[in-house]
Amino acid sequence: MKKSLFLYLTILAVLSTVFTYAFLSKQVAFEQKRYEKTTKKLRDSLSLVSNQLADANYFSLTKNENAQNYFDSGTSEKIIQYEKLIPVVTEKLLDYNSNPKGNPYTGQDQICANKFIINKVRILNHRWIIADFSDGEIWGEVLLKYFVNADDSISFEVNQSLLYQK
Repeated sequence: MKKSLFLYLTILAVLSTVFTYAFLSKQVAFEQKRYEKTTKKLRDSLSLVSNQLADANYFSLTKNENAQNYFDSGTSEKIIQYEKLIPVVTEKLLDYNSNPKGNPYTGQDQICANKFIINKVRILNHRWIIADFSDGEIWGEVLLKYFVNADDSISFEVNQSLLYQK
């Protein structure tokens, strides 16, 4: 009786060990496959987002080598670093928001009680800027030309402006 009890317990322990080993090895394989699938998905997503970001920044002074070379051309006595120019131009344009009649470079006169101010600016190249503006109710966009003058001042010129329907 004692011998058969030990035999049954030994068989039970061996079977339990075999099943535990099989379960754990399959679980590890499953986790590895899941990890590989997740990693592949994340890499694909990262690649997609990187491509979308590159497409979104295609029209940007920071990515446009030809426009950058304009400031570096050697035809002028000064070389302008575009990395430093971008925040300066943006700040100069946004400074006009403090005008009591609104930013004159929106290309729109004040319509309602609120003035038009520029919210967002994207410098496209060495000559053009696109900006988003609003008065809180009406939204629009403007295409501007900008110039870096010989005295390092920045001047702007409205090329075209549009308002969106409410």
